[in-house]
Amino acid sequence: MFNRFLLIVVFVPLAVILIALAVANREPVAFTLDPFNPGNPALTLTMPLFIFLFLALAIGMIVGSLATWTKQGRYRKLARQRGAEAENLRQAVSRAPTASQGPALPKPTN
Repeated sequence: MFNRFLLIVVFVPLAVILIALAVANREPVAFTLDPFNPGNPALTLTMPLFIFLFLALAIGMIVGSLATWTKQGRYRKLARQRGAEAENLRQAVSRAPTASQGPALPKPTN
């Protein structure tokens, strides 16, 4: 249910906007990597503007994802440590004597 809602409310309008952006910006533009010699053909790309916009969007998403993944590393490490600790405790409990095997602690004297 939530996936269908997400598809209809978010992705369909986003797709319409991206298609409109691509249609409106299909003129070729020059993108140069040499600011001191903009006419250098070896460092100049000529493509439609929407391709540059989509590439910038994709690169931004990748860089943002990597930054988030790196920043959350300490929480993943803590989760691994606590998972290992929980597994050690589970193993300790499974090795502990059960009630049918006799008491694990001495009986208190009155």
